[in-house]
This record gives sequence, C-alpha cells and structure tokens, in this order.
Amino acid sequence: MFSLSIASPSSLKIPPKTTSTLPKSSFNGIRLPTPYKASFRSPSSSVVMMAKREEELKEIRARTTEELNEEIIDLKGELLMLRLQKSVRNEFKSSEFGRMRKRIARMLTVKREREIEEGIGKRLSRKLDRQWKKSIVVRPPPSLKKLQEEEAAAEAAEKS
Repeated sequence: MFSLSIASPSSLKIPPKTTSTLPKSSFNGIRLPTPYKASFRSPSSSVVMMAKREEELKEIRARTTEELNEEIIDLKGELLMLRLQKSVRNEFKSSEFGRMRKRIARMLTVKREREIEEGIGKRLSRKLDRQWKKSIVVRPPPSLKKLQEEEAAAEAAEKS
C-alpha cells in the first residue's frame, strides 16, 4: 500500500519566496532634507489669536454672574437658530458653530471658577445648575428678535 516517511526538520530545505520577478534596483527614491516642520500658520498669527482670547476672557471676567447667565442663554438660542438654518439648508457660516460653543464654554468656565472661589463643591454646583436650567424662561434669541423687527419695519414701510 502506502509507505510514509517523515523527514527531519534539519534535512528539509524550503526554497526562498520571491515576491517579484523584476530585477532588484538600488534606487529607493529621493529623500529631501526638511530642516523644519512645515506649518500652515505663521507664528505671528497664533500670537494675535492668543491676544484676542485673552481680551475676550478679560471681558467675560468683568461681567457679573447674572450677565453671564443671560449671555449664555442668548448664545444657546443663537446656536439653536444655527442648527435650524442648517437643517433647512439655508446659508450659514459653519465656523460659527465652533465659535459659539467655545464662547459658551469659556463663560461656563468663568462661572465655575467663581463657584470654586466661593467654596461651592462639584455636587452642589450641578444641583444649582439644574435648578438654574429649570428656571430659564424660553425667549427668542437676539438674531430672531432683530429679524422680526426688520420684518415689522418693512411691513410698516409698505403700508405707509
């Protein structure tokens, strides 16, 4: 019938795999030296951006907590209006989303810093925040108010 013989691992010779039939080349491409990391911004623009942020933070810190709360409510309303414009495919600046969210975050950060200075803990802060959110009276954002006033002025101009 059949006879099997097992070869020892040392006597087995496996031929090397060749991945390509092309002759080997010594050319691997050209490397260009890069003395510095390429960046798209000039260093002076980042300095200006930091200065603007610092000015904005000083302006935010100069406000009272009540004014901050009112501004936060207005900005969140504006953010909602932007989302509505996006959903109905109106023209809008998509960069405004990030700007508004960052501005809201800065205001909330300043608000929390003040709470920490007063000695209010994290748990109590969240409780007060929930109470504050429940007490908010829904009102149209300033951009919608402005739009309604412009429409009313246009109607008044048509009637007269």
